[in-house]
Amino acid sequence: MRVIVHPKVRGIFRFATCSNCQLSTQPIATLGPTTLFSVACICQISLNLLRLQEISTRVVASVQPAHRQNMHRNPALGPTTLLLCLLLAAVFANAAPNAYAKPRPNRATRSRTPGKHRFHIPFLGGSDPGKDDVATNDDPLVREAALEALGREKGSVVAVDPANGRVLAIVNQKMAFSAGFEPCSTIKPFIAIAGLSEGVITRDTMIQVGRRRYMDLTEAMAHSNNNFFEAVGKQLGFDRVVKYDRMFGLGQRVGYNIPEEQPGSVPSSPPFFGGVARMSSFGASIRITPFQLASMVSLLANGGTQYYLQYPRTPEERENFTPRVRQQFDIQPLIPDIREGMLAAVLYGTAKRSYDPYGEQALGKTGTCNDEGVGGRLGWFASYANQSNPKIVLVVLLHGGARIISGPHASEIAGRMYHNLYQRNYFAEKDSSRSATFAASTSTSTATPPGASQ
Repeated sequence: MRVIVHPKVRGIFRFATCSNCQLSTQPIATLGPTTLFSVACICQISLNLLRLQEISTRVVASVQPAHRQNMHRNPALGPTTLLLCLLLAAVFANAAPNAYAKPRPNRATRSRTPGKHRFHIPFLGGSDPGKDDVATNDDPLVREAALEALGREKGSVVAVDPANGRVLAIVNQKMAFSAGFEPCSTIKPFIAIAGLSEGVITRDTMIQVGRRRYMDLTEAMAHSNNNFFEAVGKQLGFDRVVKYDRMFGLGQRVGYNIPEEQPGSVPSSPPFFGGVARMSSFGASIRITPFQLASMVSLLANGGTQYYLQYPRTPEERENFTPRVRQQFDIQPLIPDIREGMLAAVLYGTAKRSYDPYGEQALGKTGTCNDEGVGGRLGWFASYANQSNPKIVLVVLLHGGARIISGPHASEIAGRMYHNLYQRNYFAEKDSSRSATFAASTSTSTATPPGASQ
């Protein structure tokens, strides 16, 4: 009989091939390099059974007292001795050096090689989402990173500079300029601001979200808990929820001189299904555009200033770009509580797929739901990087019928994009010009432009 060592098998079991009938893949037990017994094929079964019985008898006899060796045999002794033999074989095989085992390297001599980052493989399938875009107005570096990250998925990416409201790139402009989508759970940070501002909750308020489970704001944001925000929405009431929605720009155009932008909508009465509770957890009956969501996240990133989004399209507009402030929110004491929840979502919550240990630190909020208005599933991720010195806001929107369409998957795409920008030194270049950008934005008049809403 010829012993064959299988590379995926460890311990005492090996594979064997019989020299008589050539049957293989039958287990045999080994004691180090020595064969203890075998069951290789049908032609050797009787021989191996006899050999096994002889070994079992000798082992049991050696451990029994002398006065019990002449007693009547117990019929149950056979299985017991077989089990004992296998146990002894396993012990001695693990203790003895195995001639077929690969030597294990010493811990001190092991080489540590960094693993490949998970953000280097885009999803393939469908068509190019940016094939019909007018790309001459986009920042080429940001657009290239967005296209690589999005791959061929049915989705859109909007990138904005939170320091001045300038739109850096729009991938899949047809989707971005549409009439709006349900915001899903991306509405939750702004429901939290409303609850904190109105004194309904504090950062330490514990709300019951299950039979024996309670959560505070940070954990509810991290895990996107619906019960928590439904409870906050019920305490706020429909009128106050709508007041804050409109105050942040929902139902209105937040761009300046962007004629393709749509205003979205805010309901005039609570949704029939779920009421204000579902409106506060999923954004039910609200229609939001990627531009509105990018504008709202930008005010969280920069500390409370909401700029009009501008998309320069000519050399003159780009050269004479001037930031325009839409509204200033006095929410700076509340923003750290919101940021903590968005950071927790990236570190260990619903957006953990976006986490990049080698690159820029991002904060964000996912959203997943079925949109009955447009049909199919939606996957949102609204985020910015980084916490101490925000440089870019990203809104990723996915739409389709597959189960992969989700907020966590959208966060993964954003993570790829942040990683691509980091590898291209985008954030380092932004640092060198940030002081001039902030100086220009602070010296700009904050008057409301004609035709815009406060």
